[in-house]
Amino acid sequence: MYRVLVTDNLSPAGVEALKQVDGIEVVERAKMSPEEVREALKEVDAIIVRSATKLTADVLADQPRLKAIARAGVGVDNIDLEAATREGIVVMNTPSGNTVSTAEHTIALMLALSRNIAPAHASLHEGRWDRKKFLGTQIADKVLGVIGLGRIGQAVARRAQGLEMRVLGYDPFLSPERAAEQGIELFRDLDEMVGQCDYITVHTPLNDETRGLINAERIAKMKKGVRIINCARGGIVDEEALAEAIESGHVAGAAIDVWSKEPPPPDHPLLKLPNVLTTPHLGASTGEAQELVALEAAEIVTGFLLRNEVRHAINMAPISGAEMEDMRMYLDLGYRLGLLLAQLNHARAIKEARLRYRGEAASKKTKLITASFAAGLLQSAFDENVNIVNAEVLARARGLEISETCSSETGDFSTLVSATLVTDEGELMAAGTMFGNEFLRLVRLDNFQLDSYLDGLMLIYRHRDVPGLIGFIGTVLGKHGVNIAHMALGREKNEPGGDAVAVLNLDNEPSDEALQEVSTHQEVIGVELVRLPPAGAPLPWMVRK
Repeated sequence: MYRVLVTDNLSPAGVEALKQVDGIEVVERAKMSPEEVREALKEVDAIIVRSATKLTADVLADQPRLKAIARAGVGVDNIDLEAATREGIVVMNTPSGNTVSTAEHTIALMLALSRNIAPAHASLHEGRWDRKKFLGTQIADKVLGVIGLGRIGQAVARRAQGLEMRVLGYDPFLSPERAAEQGIELFRDLDEMVGQCDYITVHTPLNDETRGLINAERIAKMKKGVRIINCARGGIVDEEALAEAIESGHVAGAAIDVWSKEPPPPDHPLLKLPNVLTTPHLGASTGEAQELVALEAAEIVTGFLLRNEVRHAINMAPISGAEMEDMRMYLDLGYRLGLLLAQLNHARAIKEARLRYRGEAASKKTKLITASFAAGLLQSAFDENVNIVNAEVLARARGLEISETCSSETGDFSTLVSATLVTDEGELMAAGTMFGNEFLRLVRLDNFQLDSYLDGLMLIYRHRDVPGLIGFIGTVLGKHGVNIAHMALGREKNEPGGDAVAVLNLDNEPSDEALQEVSTHQEVIGVELVRLPPAGAPLPWMVRK
């Protein structure tokens, strides 16, 4: 008999669904201290939580019976993922249950903002009848820009179209064909899109690439009178810059459900502005959403315990320990090729990705390597962690098809993994191999053969093959205190004067000034800095005992 602990205020529908399953005993306890949670976990196989229960490293340490954590919701900030992984505990979430509720909240805020619902309500309750003061704006025939076209962004777009809005969208990973099917005008240049919008709503994950995505510089490029809505993550919108733009009159208003710090301090500048509509992170706060995530949590725990299923996993790949050890280097190679190509793609529309396996690689579980590649390729595009469980599903949801071919024939290498991105502007290709049991190598980049370490900081220097250029690079980087650990050269033709590429593995990060200076040489075609994990770093979803 498996035992499942349910904490926090889980919807009764989810608890009842668990109780109806033969082979599962449900233990309900709420408002426990961390010490009580730690003790209770010693007697259960799985736990379902919402956001109140904090599963810290101390709580999760030395829990040999606990096998799975299910979060009834999307965010897992209350769960120490590294600790759970280290202890061999699978962490799963319920990413689809709150889609409709968050999309509806976005539309509700947009409508309320346009018609001054909140201040008009407050005015009437204070005994005033200010009809002229609260002149509104209709949204029909207005232009809505949706930044991030995942599940929620697409749901918002559909609802806005039903309100007769013209919908523009920005998402580097949504295919033009999929966007066209949904009636969304897709943009690859965010600044070009925001300049055309009457309303802008963000639905991206919060990461290093999206933090401050809506900043003072980008706001200045927007139309005067634009309105901004954020029901995604606090920090995507620079709140101080937004407040200043509203005060100046450039932005007509904003609706904010999420905050960089929650709850926001009472003196937050946005809370003082009359044309800002605010709510306390209510996007998923509907009875229906809470019931859906509870039912989904019950189902994934049941599937894990009784059918060995791993759904919506955050930190684990669905293979055994022996298989993982055998596949570790291959998975790492695929993952790093995905990270590399994602950074070299520069937000061009990806139509498809093609993987080719030769030699020993073709005899392995290539589906797992392909999924690992997809996880690297999509890592920055999603709020939830992307791993080899969900990467290909997420890719297909964006209209990105990933194919693979295998050949047992060997060429120059005993094993070779090649990856090609087909984009709307051409193709990008990278290939890698393994030396021994520890070293990964980049051996081809587009048309160039080379031999570079596939880890750490990689400065990719595209240029004409002329005398003195490599010395110029070294001199400039040395002047800026950047140490070169390794350099690999490749040229398209086996003769001087043609196109060439240099891949420099660096010991420390070059400044923007250094990158600018190395790009000034007249024979330089392009300079790109790629950041990969250090050599030997574990895959982010690997369970470490």
